[in-house]
Amino acid sequence: MGNGDTRVRGIAARAGGWSARHRWAAVGIWVLFVVLAMGLGSAAGRVDVKDSEQLKGETSTAAHIIEDAGIEEPAGESVLVQAKDAGTKATDAGFRSAVAAVVEAVEGTGRVSDVTSPYETKTLSKDGRSALVQFDVRGDSDTAGEHIEPVLKAVEGVQKEHSELRIEEIGGASMMKTFDDAFGDDFKKAELSAVPVALGILLIAFGALVAALLPVALAVTAIMATMGLMGIVSHVMPMSDTANSVMLLVGLAVGVDYCLFYLRREREEREAGRDAQTALRIAAATSGRAIIVSGVTVCVAMAGMLFTGLAEFEAMGLASLMVVAVAMVGSVTVLPALLSLLGERVEKGRLPFLHRDKRRRKNQQAPARPGRGESRFWSAVLRVVLAKPGISLVVAAGALLAIAAPALGMKTEQLTLDKEFGDSLPIVATYNRVNEAFPGGTEPAEVIVKARDINSPEVKSALADFRSKAISSGATRGPVDIKVHDAQNVAFVYVPLVGGSDQEKAGRSLDLLRDEVRPATLGKVDGVEAPITGQVAGSRDFNDQLVGSVVPVFAFVVVFAFLLMLLSFRSLTVAITSIVLNLLSVGAAYGILVGVFQHGWGASLVGAEGVGAIITWLPLFLFVILFGLSMDYHVFVVSRIREARLRGLETKEAIRHGVVTTAGVVTSAAVIMVAVFAIFGTLSMQSMKQMGVGLAAAVLIDATIIRGVLLPAVMALLGERNWYFPKWLHRLPDLTHDEAPEEVSGPPQPPAVEGERVGV
Repeated sequence: MGNGDTRVRGIAARAGGWSARHRWAAVGIWVLFVVLAMGLGSAAGRVDVKDSEQLKGETSTAAHIIEDAGIEEPAGESVLVQAKDAGTKATDAGFRSAVAAVVEAVEGTGRVSDVTSPYETKTLSKDGRSALVQFDVRGDSDTAGEHIEPVLKAVEGVQKEHSELRIEEIGGASMMKTFDDAFGDDFKKAELSAVPVALGILLIAFGALVAALLPVALAVTAIMATMGLMGIVSHVMPMSDTANSVMLLVGLAVGVDYCLFYLRREREEREAGRDAQTALRIAAATSGRAIIVSGVTVCVAMAGMLFTGLAEFEAMGLASLMVVAVAMVGSVTVLPALLSLLGERVEKGRLPFLHRDKRRRKNQQAPARPGRGESRFWSAVLRVVLAKPGISLVVAAGALLAIAAPALGMKTEQLTLDKEFGDSLPIVATYNRVNEAFPGGTEPAEVIVKARDINSPEVKSALADFRSKAISSGATRGPVDIKVHDAQNVAFVYVPLVGGSDQEKAGRSLDLLRDEVRPATLGKVDGVEAPITGQVAGSRDFNDQLVGSVVPVFAFVVVFAFLLMLLSFRSLTVAITSIVLNLLSVGAAYGILVGVFQHGWGASLVGAEGVGAIITWLPLFLFVILFGLSMDYHVFVVSRIREARLRGLETKEAIRHGVVTTAGVVTSAAVIMVAVFAIFGTLSMQSMKQMGVGLAAAVLIDATIIRGVLLPAVMALLGERNWYFPKWLHRLPDLTHDEAPEEVSGPPQPPAVEGERVGV
């Protein structure tokens, strides 16, 4: 393939060429885009996901009734008054005095309403040693945690006066404040520390400050632009704080990766003796193309979240998709312009003692050594793998299958408070004590009853029947509390579920309410809606919807990733092996998660003792994220292998060259991802810890065992069959442009296999 070939130049090469020729224009357009996106996003404001949009099913129906009625449900709080010794009872004078003191203290703050005495509401425990004082917090429930402190201090004051009793507060507002105080800064620190961690690793990888800053700067600007775009898009599809955090993680990972791929290739070509313009053109046509193929594949994977029907997942998927697209565009447009502007100055700010051999050759004007840019470690590994590909395949695949095996027994559930936070917070002990004394009292089921006339005799009778049958059926031990909103013709019925924090038992109680109690009572009244919501019901509806979306999400991601690989490499074999290897990588990540968090193997090392389950949303989330990120490495490595083959190398030598020349950049990219994800693995929340450990382990496995051993072993065994492309598929679009834009000395290009062609 000479310089005068007739191949069509791909979009990456054209974009890189234009940017290099119009350097200031490209940089100016990018800066303008980032500023405009942020400005418009700030002006538009972000619309967050509403409760009614979170889920489908009864939970959504209940939220819609509440929103349509304009009812602002306040944050509910409870104060547990409990005897420390078995001889003290709630009916004792001293106990009654303490309860009265609690009622007086919380009312005296002026921050609460509807304070009820346990002697009126019958919220006394079965053993007679505990009582609950209940009340609502004034103001918006979403911000209740910000003004609950005076109430907490008032309760603490009563506790000091009655040391013989245990007096503790718990509820939506107090838990919100506790978590914000304990973990709000934790998240911010984790997000903020991700950038300096990435920069530090890049400094080691490049040995120069300017070269290290470029990927971080481009990733950060891509994230900033996407934040603005999220504000605009949220008016069509609402966003959330969770989506923002996931976007930041994904944006930093792919943004740095893409720039790393591009920058490393440009430097490699310059070190090989090419002039700056030629080196940049080669980087644009090769790494630039790999970035586009990878970016589109990652976008497709993220789009899989849109098929869940879960608003939170849809927001995460769309936000991640946007940041990947922005980072991809920035990498193939503004990065070439910046490299063209900087020239040799990209090596400025060199660190002492790093890459001394490179500086020595530059000072002596010595030519680069043959094999320059190749990793010595991976060269040694590849010699073994390519000499014994069959044994390497069996050993590596067997090891990964063994790691993945525990995933077959994966148990998923919504983590309760005690499992999510362990004993790291005092409020967790309060939560457990309340649930023991009043099963389900901290998280009751809520029946939202809407009628044409909520005060009609038949509706009142049905509500009374529901209350009595709920207790007689065994779904609850009571008390069942009813709040009627006359003006809106809506009633809220609070039912503490038998089972409490035991999700399985509480789920059975919920089934009794939904399937037996409700049809026999409220279901007999015409025009009455009575969806049942609450924490247990929300978990049930979430699980049902998530399970229902697994097949379409998996199918969409796998099928479209397969098609993209098929079109990008025009090889049926490459497309199939890429999917199989990625699935193996995801399976190994699942196995590690189950081993650590469910079975407790090495759990003490990450602070995950006693969890016993994987949080429900994580497997699907990990599949989508990991499948997308794994494609980064796969596309980059296979593109280099294909490029070497098209330049004339035999398949086995092309494999060796492709893997060892990309090993450095893949290792650097993987170390950055692992480090960033590991930061989230250090957080106290088990859900975040599981996400961080799962992502870090999968990326590490993917960049080492998969790309360094399994991929070359499989390709070596397949030989020329790697490039098999049936004639009946020739009508498909050809996306194999610009894989080797420069003539490289070596053997002539081998003939295409099975009618394969390069370019159009």
